[in-house]
Amino acid sequence: MTGARRWWRPRSLRTQLLLWLVTLHVAAAVLTAWFSFLAYGNLVHNALDDQMRLVAESYTGNDPPKTPRPMDGEAAFSRGAFVVQLWSADGAALRASSWPALSVPLQPGSGFRDVRTDGPAHTRWRVFTAEPGPHADAPRVQVLQNEDYRHRRALRRALLEGLPIALLLPVALLVLWLIVLAASRSLRAVARDVASQDERSPTELSLARVPDEITPLVGAFNHLLSRVRSAFATQRRFVQDAAHELRTPMAAIGLQIENLRAHVPAGEATERFNQLEAGVTRAQHLIEQLLQLSRQDAPPSDASGERVDIEVLLRDTLGQRMVLADARRIDVGFEGLAAAVVTAPAAELRSVFDNLIDNALRYAPEGGVVDVRLHRVDGQAVVDVLDNGPGIPPAALARVFDRFFRVPGAAAGGSGLGLAIARTAAERHGLRIELRNRDDGPGLRARVLLPV
Repeated sequence: MTGARRWWRPRSLRTQLLLWLVTLHVAAAVLTAWFSFLAYGNLVHNALDDQMRLVAESYTGNDPPKTPRPMDGEAAFSRGAFVVQLWSADGAALRASSWPALSVPLQPGSGFRDVRTDGPAHTRWRVFTAEPGPHADAPRVQVLQNEDYRHRRALRRALLEGLPIALLLPVALLVLWLIVLAASRSLRAVARDVASQDERSPTELSLARVPDEITPLVGAFNHLLSRVRSAFATQRRFVQDAAHELRTPMAAIGLQIENLRAHVPAGEATERFNQLEAGVTRAQHLIEQLLQLSRQDAPPSDASGERVDIEVLLRDTLGQRMVLADARRIDVGFEGLAAAVVTAPAAELRSVFDNLIDNALRYAPEGGVVDVRLHRVDGQAVVDVLDNGPGIPPAALARVFDRFFRVPGAAAGGSGLGLAIARTAAERHGLRIELRNRDDGPGLRARVLLPV
């Protein structure tokens, strides 16, 4: 049992390409943003550290030191403004601060540190503590900047770096969709060529418009078609040769049986002789049907056929079968209520109606009725062949067109090829056969829908 197909491996090549392209672009955008964040974050970090050092040096070099300009927390958090603190020389007391609410003690030693504060201003700070001034009583200078501001600035720059790739994704998807669509046209052309193949004469597929990636597949398919064509030809030749070889001896046997009839004594011998004659007749009929079937399986000729008047063809077919109808006392009726002309070989059209009418005459009870009607249904010309026989069990209706299939319990005499021959000839020329049991009583209705 085949397991469920995973979501990352869909059946459609187009979907696979789009899925992996989206994944690739998203990964590229994320990686670009991440590396930009790291690179620009480092750049911003160093640049702002230099600015902090310059600010601290500007306060350290003044004598007397200047007073820091007051600021509020909004400037420190939103704009990243520097907070300047002036401490006593011993670091014990805070003399001045641009934002007194920020309580960050003087850091031991000079240089940069990262500090986290508590209280209402709980956040991270970058702290630079300047070297002591040249005078013993010179104040110590400490400059602070909000660390989250630095991260936000680096993050915005990283997102801007990844934005072009994100904007390129829909364009790339559209371009890929168009490329795959153009490439799939050749695949659809191959599919149309395969669908239009005649099962009786499969031909090789053209490789002119096939992409290189699927050329081996189409080539292998052409090789398979060649072998199938050879197998069909071998089978067709065998059936034709066997039927031709059997036709002559069976005809000779039929003549011998006909000559012996006058010398057969009455009684049980006559009954057995009749059974033998019926068997030979059935074998001759089967041989003729095999020949007809092999001719139908042959590749179609270039001849376009002739214009055949269906009413004339039906009257001729019924006339040839009146001997069988009279022998079984079957009442045969014909109604020609519509004019219909079909362009096709008359012999193949005749095989359609011959087999349908033969079946109706064979399965209608002795003394029964067979009606043939040429009329229109919903504006389309159809031919109905109706009998009052036993009909076909619903379970067998789907198989009656199979070769050598006979309805269980049917009377002996048929070969199971008649309906297969009729359907093959009908489909070859655009006709369609429908079989269904009659609604108005026992019997079967065979309907042939003629081409418009």
